[in-house]
Amino acid sequence: MTMNNFLTDLPLAGVLIATDFEGWSDEVKAEFDTHAFDGAVGSRLLSETPRARIWEIRLQPGERWHAHRHVLDYFWTAINAGTSRQHTFDGTTRDVSYGAGETRYFHFGKGEYLLHDIENVGETELIFTTVEHLDSDNAPLDLES
Repeated sequence: MTMNNFLTDLPLAGVLIATDFEGWSDEVKAEFDTHAFDGAVGSRLLSETPRARIWEIRLQPGERWHAHRHVLDYFWTAINAGTSRQHTFDGTTRDVSYGAGETRYFHFGKGEYLLHDIENVGETELIFTTVEHLDSDNAPLDLES
């Protein structure tokens, strides 16, 4: 079931830090507007086939990957252990810890999406591999060249 096409059953884990956009800087709020339809769900597109996009995210301690929108079914795998802070479109902020090899799968029904960012708040580099399925219920977002 969806409300306003947001993914209402957010598949996010972690410790809830704040709600109602508490602690969000004006820059982060503006970034969510600017990147509201940004389909670059990783910092580097490793491969694209007719069936999948394979992304990498590498974040040094203190680095962020800007807000981006997920509309395709996907999974990510944490290559190493670490901790992130994520802001999501609904105004929540969460800290999430990952174990090496941890994998999570996400499904989006027609019109559903997840808009969030990710910041490395740990002491080690965070590395993820993300695989998007292009044959999902939603059309893939265009990627800026």
